[in-house]
Amino acid sequence: MQYKKYGLILLFSNLLVVMAWVCVNGVQINKIASQEAFRASFMEDIAEYQETSFRTVVPAAASDQRVLECGVLEKKPVYELNDADYNTLLKIVEAEAGGEDENGKLLVANVVLNRVNSSIFPDTVTEVVYQREFGVCQFSPVIDGRINRVKVSEETKKAVERAIYGEDISQGALYFVARKAVAADKMQWFDRHLTRLFAYGGHEFFG
Repeated sequence: MQYKKYGLILLFSNLLVVMAWVCVNGVQINKIASQEAFRASFMEDIAEYQETSFRTVVPAAASDQRVLECGVLEKKPVYELNDADYNTLLKIVEAEAGGEDENGKLLVANVVLNRVNSSIFPDTVTEVVYQREFGVCQFSPVIDGRINRVKVSEETKKAVERAIYGEDISQGALYFVARKAVAADKMQWFDRHLTRLFAYGGHEFFG
């Protein structure tokens, strides 16, 4: 009887060992299978992304836009200015808004470019800035010559660049004025004939 008892114990022990081996190897097999499935899925996703990126970039490259590294398209300026107009815009912004922050400078550039786009003003920056109505200049720095004496700051260049590339925070303003620097009778013309849009820094903007 003892031999049978020990035999059963030994058999049961062997069964436990076999079952443990099967479980351990089963886990490893499942783990390997999962890794292979994940790897296959990942490679499929990469292939799909590359194909989609290729389809996106190629038509852009075929257009008139330049394609930079990493598939980023170079943004083109909204306003194509010649050297004379660009320099005039820099100088009038510096002369009118040299003491303003970058957004204050951007607003002045916006007004000048809004006039270029308007049918009631000339078609170029230089013509807008030097325009005379009834013998009167539109911008005071043209009258007193400050436009030719300013030193253009880097901040002004950044503001003008933002405007040229289409950033417009002016709400369509066509006029601006520093109320404190204008005679009362002249300020009345703005108040009576124009629509006040907002004030920023030392300027009020009108449409």
